[in-house]
Amino acid sequence: MSKLQKVSSIYEFLLVSILKPKDQYHLLYPNHLWSALWILLHSFMPSKTSGVKFSLHREIARLIGKHMEDVGAEVYYHKFKYRNLQFHPLCFFSSIPRTAVPQNSSACTLNGVSPVGIIRAPRGDGKESIVLVTPYNSENIKLNEALSLGLAYSVFSLLSRVVWLAKDIVWLAADSRYGEYTSVASWLKDYHNPTFSSDSGKIGIEMCFEKTENHVEEQSSFDGAAYDDFKRAGTMSAALVVKVMDKERSERDRVDIYAEASNGQMPNLDLINIVHYLAVHRQGLHVRVGTFGFLLNSALLKHVGKTLQRLTRLAESLNLGWKLGVNSADFVEGTATLASSMYYQALGVPTGPHGAFRDFQIDAITMELSPRTSLTNDNGISSFLLRSGRLIEGVIRSVNNLLEKFHQSFFLYFLTAPNKFVSVGVYMIAFALLVAPLPIVAAALFSSTANARSLTTISNNKPTNSKPVTRSGSWNWLHSAKLVFLVHLWALIVSLLPYFVSQIPHTNSTTSMLSWSLSSLLILYLLTRLTKSYVEGYQWEVLKSVMIAAASIGLSLMSIINFSTAQVGSILLVPMCLMVRPLKQPIQVPIFPAALLKILNILLAVVAFPPASLAILKGCLRGFESINIGDFWEWSEFLWVWNSATYLFVALVHLPCWYLCVHILLHN
Repeated sequence: MSKLQKVSSIYEFLLVSILKPKDQYHLLYPNHLWSALWILLHSFMPSKTSGVKFSLHREIARLIGKHMEDVGAEVYYHKFKYRNLQFHPLCFFSSIPRTAVPQNSSACTLNGVSPVGIIRAPRGDGKESIVLVTPYNSENIKLNEALSLGLAYSVFSLLSRVVWLAKDIVWLAADSRYGEYTSVASWLKDYHNPTFSSDSGKIGIEMCFEKTENHVEEQSSFDGAAYDDFKRAGTMSAALVVKVMDKERSERDRVDIYAEASNGQMPNLDLINIVHYLAVHRQGLHVRVGTFGFLLNSALLKHVGKTLQRLTRLAESLNLGWKLGVNSADFVEGTATLASSMYYQALGVPTGPHGAFRDFQIDAITMELSPRTSLTNDNGISSFLLRSGRLIEGVIRSVNNLLEKFHQSFFLYFLTAPNKFVSVGVYMIAFALLVAPLPIVAAALFSSTANARSLTTISNNKPTNSKPVTRSGSWNWLHSAKLVFLVHLWALIVSLLPYFVSQIPHTNSTTSMLSWSLSSLLILYLLTRLTKSYVEGYQWEVLKSVMIAAASIGLSLMSIINFSTAQVGSILLVPMCLMVRPLKQPIQVPIFPAALLKILNILLAVVAFPPASLAILKGCLRGFESINIGDFWEWSEFLWVWNSATYLFVALVHLPCWYLCVHILLHN
């Protein structure tokens, strides 16, 4: 396929997808676009004399901006530079800008352009706004992205004519050549942190174009004032990211909702409830949230669901007043959805470009609209676009009617279905029950060890006074505290090593992981040899009590930053910390319980090792044949690039506790 044919097919898709709404949604092909597209396509034809180079992304941005202007919107073009973010220890998990290194030396290839249109509300005062986002890849636009733009244009055009609008409408056509999140986050940063330049009116200051014979004509293809004049609306009440997807076929048109933002942040639950209610009860769409497929197909989970269903039916037969009806299919789907919600919140990485809004305390979700038929089926796609447009209009109108921001419903919750959730008041109890034994066991171990030492010393020195003994025994925990501090210092150094390992040229994930592991072991060996005289003379019981105290403090602090990470981490840490004891120490119990306790200790030590935990999780999700040595490095790099607090928890809380547990297991 030639370049001109490819461009023609792309713009044919874009032409067919754009809707022209009147009083209601109608699927009409706008005849007035034919001439504009005809001129546009002919301008891309290779010229033998001019030597003008092909630049698709700028022409698409100009086309979208022109149609925004046609409906009476204020239009400007937001330009941003893509930079390859790298881990920097001084900027991690802070508001300081992270170190950014361009992918290559050519600044011309690092620029993105996102058209932005603003409709001023006829009944508003300009203090509030609603944002509509449609990402598209300007270098390789596909049919589903063209449909997304057409659908957004239809809604945007309709909203420019209504009289009930009380909040400004902002449509951001996000250029996602370098990622959907990048363009949205860059625009939000400039929106809330304005920058002023003395070189106004010059396009080439941050935006360089190809230098050709027609260079002046290339620069004038956009209005220079549209670049430098960054227009703003009011405070953002809510944001909707709309994407038309071509996923697997289903029996009904579907809406997939993604709500997880960075570090476990979630939008107000009322926003999800609005989308679910309008989609199901008004437009007849099937609503779905993220689930784990391997749990949906789990035979064990299905067996548990059937068992619970039989037990609830038996209970209801004994007492008709009990309404405990548990359906097996609902139980399996709810468990898979709950596990997915906990996992993505604990991961701390946004599941879509809506996460950039939540960083500015703006409620936002991503709606992926998937038709039951092919996107090339005119009859099926027409009905699908009609209902999707009405859904978007209904959500915008519902938010428009709000007198204040969302605040009545929950911000901390786990989803078990599109219309069901577990609130913070419920799952906080489970976390409290998990963490509560830690300080109790730590205090009991320390008290019993101190009493045993005092009794032993008194029996050996009967006539002596017991006060000096008590004083010396009360400070015995400092030896263990020194070791715990040393291990946490080592963990801090390990968490900073990736910055230096990533500077090594010509490395892949496997070699980086091996370098990280070997350097961590070397640093641990050197610290142990240098501080050997300072950490001797401790008892494993006291060491365990200090370790448990440190783990409880870490889990409590993490629950403030990202509750899901603390919840998932406590499932592994708490049993390991409570059950650990030296393998060589004899236990005054029968042989079978003693052997079982040792096996459980070894099993927990293996499973709780962070790379092993990731390998088991990846094996369950994608199959164990896909496991690689460099998986943990890629996962860690993924976390630190997104400034996820989960990386800090794994490196500074989980890893030192795991090492101390192994140290206690191997204690003589």
